[in-house]
Amino acid sequence: MSAAVAAAAAAASSCYSSRTTSSRSQNQYQYQHQHHSVLSSLPASSPSPPLVLPSFSRYETQKRRDWNTFLQYLRNHRPPLALSRCSSAHVLEFLKYLDQFGKTKVHAQNCPFFGHHQAPAPCPCPIRQAWGSLDALIGRLRAAFEENGGRPETNPFGGPAVRLYLKEIRDEQSKARGIVYEKKKRKKGENNLG
Repeated sequence: MSAAVAAAAAAASSCYSSRTTSSRSQNQYQYQHQHHSVLSSLPASSPSPPLVLPSFSRYETQKRRDWNTFLQYLRNHRPPLALSRCSSAHVLEFLKYLDQFGKTKVHAQNCPFFGHHQAPAPCPCPIRQAWGSLDALIGRLRAAFEENGGRPETNPFGGPAVRLYLKEIRDEQSKARGIVYEKKKRKKGENNLG
């Protein structure tokens, strides 16, 4: 079989090296004939299934993106920080760093629009990340940390300081923006398993 493949390759190279039109068409015919005979001499096998790349859900895609963003933050940290040395304090720094990319207006107490969800006019109050976005982000990063070999007991995204920070942000934003975040109540029939 290798001799046939070598012959097909030789025919193909001679096909392209010819300069005249008649010899080119003759060589092409020979190449096609030899190529067909090589393919027909191969043993028939069942067709291989098409290559299927894993498709990720929107959540998985976002989790990967968030994880890569956090790792990039650690690399850019001064001095650069290894994931193994990352603590809840570094997670809080990261969350505060993200505020510069936020889109949620959080009114200060002395702002005339404090407690209003939709301000009727512009004000100089800061724009920050919304509490719901931060809460979801921390959930994805907690999962990604453990999926990438981290132990649950050393997960910096699940530390008490991070939970307290998120609670403070939720309370601050709910007062400043006039939004009430209510804890989901369990139905009567549900067991409280934890």
